[in-house]
Amino acid sequence: MPRRRTSSSSSSTAPRNRTPQPVRIQRRTFGDVVKAGLAFVALLVLVVGVPGALAVFIGWPLPHEVPSLQWLQSEITVSTFLNILTVVVWLAWAQFTACVLVEVKAALSGVGVPGRVPGAGPSQLLARQLVAALLLVGATAASLTPGLSQLGHGMEGNQKPAVAAAQQTPGLFAQQQEQAADSAAALAAQASQAAAHADAKQHGDTKYYRIQPPEGRHHDSLWEIAQRHLGDGRRYKEIYELNKDRVQPDGSKLSEASLIRPGWIMEMPGDARGGDLVEVPDTGAQVSPDLQQQLHDYAKTGDQAHGSAQGGAEGASGGGQVSVPQQRPAPAPDPGHQQRDGGDVASDSADSFGLPEALLTAPLLAAGLLGALGRRRRQALWQSAYGAVGGRRGMEPPTPTGDAADAQDALLVGADPEGVRLLDRSLRGLATQLAAESRALPTVYAAWLTGGDLHLQLAQPAGRPPAPWQLGQDQTFWMLARADGERYDDVDTAAPFPGLVSLGTLDDSRLLLNLEAVPGIVSLSGREADRAAFFASVAAELATNGWSDRMTITLVGFGENLTPLAPSRLRHLDGIDDLIETMEAETRQRRGALGAAGHDSVLTGRTGPAQHTRWAPHLVLLAAQPSAEDAVTLAELASDASRLGIGYLVGTETGELPGASWEMEVTPEGRLLAPLLGLELDAQLLPLPQQRAVVELFVEADPERDPQGPAPAPPFLVDISEQGRPAVYARLVGPYEIIGLDTPDGDRSALLHEALALLLLHREGVHPRVLSSALWPRGVTDDVRDALLDRLRVWLGTDPDGTPRLSADPTGRLVLAKSVVSDLDVLRSLYHEATQGKGVDSRVVRGRLLTDALVLVRGPLLADRPEGRYRWLTHEIIDAQLPLLVADIGLALSAFHLEKDRAEKAIEALGAALNSAPGDERLWHELLRATHATGDVDRLRALAADLVARGGARGVPPRTEALLDELLPSWRGGATAAG
Repeated sequence: MPRRRTSSSSSSTAPRNRTPQPVRIQRRTFGDVVKAGLAFVALLVLVVGVPGALAVFIGWPLPHEVPSLQWLQSEITVSTFLNILTVVVWLAWAQFTACVLVEVKAALSGVGVPGRVPGAGPSQLLARQLVAALLLVGATAASLTPGLSQLGHGMEGNQKPAVAAAQQTPGLFAQQQEQAADSAAALAAQASQAAAHADAKQHGDTKYYRIQPPEGRHHDSLWEIAQRHLGDGRRYKEIYELNKDRVQPDGSKLSEASLIRPGWIMEMPGDARGGDLVEVPDTGAQVSPDLQQQLHDYAKTGDQAHGSAQGGAEGASGGGQVSVPQQRPAPAPDPGHQQRDGGDVASDSADSFGLPEALLTAPLLAAGLLGALGRRRRQALWQSAYGAVGGRRGMEPPTPTGDAADAQDALLVGADPEGVRLLDRSLRGLATQLAAESRALPTVYAAWLTGGDLHLQLAQPAGRPPAPWQLGQDQTFWMLARADGERYDDVDTAAPFPGLVSLGTLDDSRLLLNLEAVPGIVSLSGREADRAAFFASVAAELATNGWSDRMTITLVGFGENLTPLAPSRLRHLDGIDDLIETMEAETRQRRGALGAAGHDSVLTGRTGPAQHTRWAPHLVLLAAQPSAEDAVTLAELASDASRLGIGYLVGTETGELPGASWEMEVTPEGRLLAPLLGLELDAQLLPLPQQRAVVELFVEADPERDPQGPAPAPPFLVDISEQGRPAVYARLVGPYEIIGLDTPDGDRSALLHEALALLLLHREGVHPRVLSSALWPRGVTDDVRDALLDRLRVWLGTDPDGTPRLSADPTGRLVLAKSVVSDLDVLRSLYHEATQGKGVDSRVVRGRLLTDALVLVRGPLLADRPEGRYRWLTHEIIDAQLPLLVADIGLALSAFHLEKDRAEKAIEALGAALNSAPGDERLWHELLRATHATGDVDRLRALAADLVARGGARGVPPRTEALLDELLPSWRGGATAAG
């Protein structure tokens, strides 16, 4: 069924992507004066003439007394109709007058964005144009509405929501709003005059440029200045080197990769050309003594800076005007450690040992994927156990091989779960504090993780943040030190900014863009393969990150293979027709829901009573370039998207997309460029080979996937005969003990024990980088890691035949010899032999093996591990495997005894299993049956009361309740009496 097209979908009225032009300092022309005069006349007629004419010719339109019922039922005359029409005109005049007052106030103050008069889109736009034209001849005109250039154009094109949103949104990184636009324009107009009276002998023929106020929605940038005056935007580094760390007129400095602001002075290279440059000396202008002193002061800072910056131009960091937060000195790293700021992989190896760099250098993405994979594997274990699938109960998940194994190791090395936890708790804690103060969430465009600290970049100033947050380098930065963020606890509130996603890194700073807050479309250009890798990284992180709740991610033109990562979040559509149909319906629905709830945007909805049930973001990732007609439709849908919690990231081959608010490009070298936004990053990518490897891990762990072939055996089977006595035996199930080795001396003993435990839990082998990242999560140097491995080899020793007990397999992974065994290995081997080996055909052997296995269970895994160590266990699923394995052993031994009516023995076995797996409902069910088999009703009733007490406010689980009804129908009365 073809989609309906409205007349507003034509290309002539579409929001267009305009490259900002340089702001020239020009004298007012006769045409400007004429426009101002006409605007004044129009305003006089509309604001004064209309009410005067109504009062003179129509008079008071409303009744002079309360109408009676008879009056309401009388015939409508021409006079009645005119009175009704007059009331409508009065209301329209009042609305337009309010718009004029709002626009005049905003224009004269120069602070912030004009307020929006409800329901006055066209009226306010007309008022804005007239006020701008009226003030065009004044000093503040350069800072007025960017729509001034459209004066006289059709109103239909001017009132597009996308344009309105663009006017209200200053760009990616908002400047200080108190920097009044009119003051900046006045300073810009005086820059050439001030330079004329600078000391010629002191400054020579130096050229200066005064940063101009924004035109349209864009701000001036070093890239654009270099493009205009040096002919190559890439020469922005030269301008940066000439001006970095010099005190500007407002007292701030151009630090590395910071934002430039209107009113700042930039010294230019000698070959700069252009009409709006100021060349000193210039004796033709008259300036005030204050402005002369301002330029003198700036030139002096330049003399000092130049002396200290010799030879530094080539070393400038890329992204000269990226608004990177100012960094505080980082704490000194621990001896032997190299700190990993923001979760980036430390240089614990000069090369990656064959592991994919795309995952090693994406700590937040890796942490999300690793966490989601762990949840998927746990779900598969529980579903296998409770669903009686049987084949994989208590056993290891399938061991990955090849590229999948490399991908898993890269996730383990690269993941920064602490960084994810800090980000999540900090954002939710901030939302909770703002809600307690009855303050709305600010609009956040981006977040930076820098030096372990979190910086939020706001669309506009939002006052002082609640403690422990602090204002950053200006009013649009809220900063939280890592130490303060670690004090936040988990809170029960909705994720405030779920649309944040990593784009890449600049030095040690990692940028997360809030796709949900973009006022329009974000476009991405570049080669198809590079765009696909960027889109896949964004999709994978959004689908698995830890700082979001519910969300929908729609993939179009790519990513059908990615849906196994998060089937509840990721949705794939075949084509753009389906996308537009879906988004048109959802946009209407969200607008209606926001209006009905009385919210301005989804941000206010997330802090209200409905925060857990509404306003989940919908992020659209469209990899293929849309047609011109579809691009216009998407631009119209995206014009109000940021208010509705919808974000659009659209690929383009040409780099031009109608309605694109922010434009980015990914280069073949893996750089992410957005010159107009001042972005130049190392892009975060997920190339196709890594996509396939990661997806394979998730597919293999799918709980709905039927096991292929016989049940897999444990990864390492122990010879449980008398001849199979190991040389080194480690007890892991319960307190950690090692038999067969001397205790290492010194402080390295704990580190060696932890390394051995990791190797024992992974008999398939451990990558050296996985081992080092597990022991030193913040990073470690090569020599420290290699020294530990040497000590570990010496401590473990060799077998009698001279074979080392720690060696490397053909893939380079560290493996233990078969002579090094843990009680967990023995436990798995005994259960496997009892249920799938010799115990299958021999009842006596099965009973002996199961009894021996249960004796080995002395408590939870590594019960006495020291605090702060063994954090890598959070990535493992052994905490879910071991209780299930113990429960399986207890159930099998109970069934063995009940076959011979030995109920007491069965109860004893189940009690031992419950000590290690108290939450396994299957054990309680079997204990109820065994107790019922004794015929002791009082004992059964006591057990039922115990179960009711354990259930607490949640009550007894449904299946347990049904079993109690069957075995002890009177249990409910006992529970009531006990309560």
